[in-house]
Amino acid sequence: MYRTNALRLVLGAAFVLAVGPLRAAAPPSYADLLAATRPSDWRDTDPRYTLYVELPQGRVVIELAPAFAPGHVRNILELVRRHYFDGLAILRVQDNYVAQWGDADHRHPLPAALPAVEPEFDRPIAAELPFTRLADGDVYAPQVGFTAGLPAARDPASGRTWLAHCYGMVGVGRDDDPASGSGAELYVVIGHSPRHLDRNVALVGRVLSGIELLSGLPRGGAPMGFYEQPSQRIPIRHIRLEYKVPAAEREHLQVIRTDTPAFDALVESRRNRHESWFARPAGRIELCNVPIAVRKAPR
Repeated sequence: MYRTNALRLVLGAAFVLAVGPLRAAAPPSYADLLAATRPSDWRDTDPRYTLYVELPQGRVVIELAPAFAPGHVRNILELVRRHYFDGLAILRVQDNYVAQWGDADHRHPLPAALPAVEPEFDRPIAAELPFTRLADGDVYAPQVGFTAGLPAARDPASGRTWLAHCYGMVGVGRDDDPASGSGAELYVVIGHSPRHLDRNVALVGRVLSGIELLSGLPRGGAPMGFYEQPSQRIPIRHIRLEYKVPAAEREHLQVIRTDTPAFDALVESRRNRHESWFARPAGRIELCNVPIAVRKAPR
């Protein structure tokens, strides 16, 4: 019996030396999981709340969030219908912060009928706002996660929820008065997530496509990134609602749903990176580091 067991040990050692240690198959990557998603894991954007911002560099597509800022979104839609933004300019690009546009020279008076908007920095938690909670915790809020493809936070104790200042989010510029933001001046986060702005500004949506056109703009040399000369400003050719654009010229974008098992798997793949480059997976993920995938709708 002893000789037989010893022989088996020797043969087993020889086999390991010959073929090497067996390795478990690596978990699928984010790209693998994304490729395996089903049509039901995606949602179409709503053409009534999708903006096309046409710059000399190309098109920026913004999806608005009326559920979180209905008054501001209503004003923005009215301004777009009246062609208010056409011919205005990006007048501020602050490094690692925001790109902002508006009427710096006060040449485009606001429509007299445009209603004043009370601050919409947060709103009540409600059943019609599904919330996929991120289990990793957060510095700025008791809970964070995703609502309809948007990074969101909430405080169950107060019953309030709000959008978070992640890369690509769109907000309403204002003065010191919290009620001074009408929707006529907008900014996009182009740098590290300025979460300290959460619940201090009305966030009205997210850039779905073309963010690189904004983040790649020359930085302004004046304080807060304002351009020193009017000639440096980036003109806005026009802003249109998607449903007003001929079908052949539309983007037909889809956004990954954030309330499915497929999305949970995508988040986990970014929380623990198993690609060969990573020496040590982080084991945690921050709200603004979770990518919300966007794609062209399959034809």
